[in-house]
Amino acid sequence: MIDSIILTMGAGANAIIILMIFGIPLAYVLARAEFMGKKFVETIVDIPLMLPHTVAGILVYILFMKRGLVGGPLYNIGFSFEDAYPGIVVAMLFVSSPYFINSAREGFEKVPLHLENVARTLGATRFSAFLHVTLPLSARHIYNGAIFSWGRAIGEFAAIIMIAYYPMVISTLLYYRFSTGGLKESSSIAFILILSCFTVFLILRYLSRFIGRYDDRV
Repeated sequence: MIDSIILTMGAGANAIIILMIFGIPLAYVLARAEFMGKKFVETIVDIPLMLPHTVAGILVYILFMKRGLVGGPLYNIGFSFEDAYPGIVVAMLFVSSPYFINSAREGFEKVPLHLENVARTLGATRFSAFLHVTLPLSARHIYNGAIFSWGRAIGEFAAIIMIAYYPMVISTLLYYRFSTGGLKESSSIAFILILSCFTVFLILRYLSRFIGRYDDRV
């Protein structure tokens, strides 16, 4: 059970790291740029919010199974998603991505554009202005988005079980124990999970007070 909890939270953290690498640039582009097909991209970002969890799982499985569009070529070079840790991460990444991207985008939109322009007039490149002006001012939104996304990721069940029944994340283990032993076998796991999540998120919320504390847009 402890190994399953650690696996779940670790896989969720890995999904968020990947989201930060690719989601922050995407969120910035959606916040600042106007281009043909922007609404289409925004709709793709929001799709996991609208899909039932089982449908999301089927979509992930179709893409990343051994004969999938993405999973097939990677499987041929020895990288498998089915019943493997990467499959868990991919499923978590898919279902949690809208929470992070939309939160980061909202943070970027709240940073006045003229602050970036002032930095540019002082000799900063576009990337330097983003790194030293926009990103710090959006840190709280990005942090909150990461928390929401991580919480969504570790709570996922249907999308994960479609692609990776093993190794068992905590939701899969809970379902297995309930199916085989009933409420008596599963209630203790549920209680420990609730307690663990409460403790972790309490710490994360406490740390949020130190994120963006110099943020003053008045």
